[in-house]
Amino acid sequence: MFWLVKTDPDTYSWDNLVRDGKTIWDGVRNFQARNYIEKMKVGDKLFVYHSQNDKAIMGIAEVIRESFPDPTTDEPSWLAVEVIPLKKLVRPVTLTQLKEHSEFSSFPLIRQSRLSVMPVEKEEFRKICLLGNIQPDEFL
Repeated sequence: MFWLVKTDPDTYSWDNLVRDGKTIWDGVRNFQARNYIEKMKVGDKLFVYHSQNDKAIMGIAEVIRESFPDPTTDEPSWLAVEVIPLKKLVRPVTLTQLKEHSEFSSFPLIRQSRLSVMPVEKEEFRKICLLGNIQPDEFL
């Protein structure tokens, strides 16, 4: 499976993930996004998307620990996963670029722009990798 997770780069950026080597992806407080976190499996790849000013996919990470109770809250219904960085895109892929390509018209980032965790179809993943100037084969 492939996913996209959003982050505010002022809070936690792609560069922070690379510096840290791994992180717990926590703080999700939307039930649909939480349900997607619950479906993530070890080995799943995910795009890390900078929201706010950048509005761009920055790199590819991998799930190394499946969903567990989010340590940032006492409410047991919220979940987190642990991820590691794999590869930075040579060229970040912006939301504007995605909107310019008709094949992304049903892409969740465009259709449900406020959702912080979303699935990505295999073909969408492949095309975004190519737009980011990296070969998708090592991730498929």
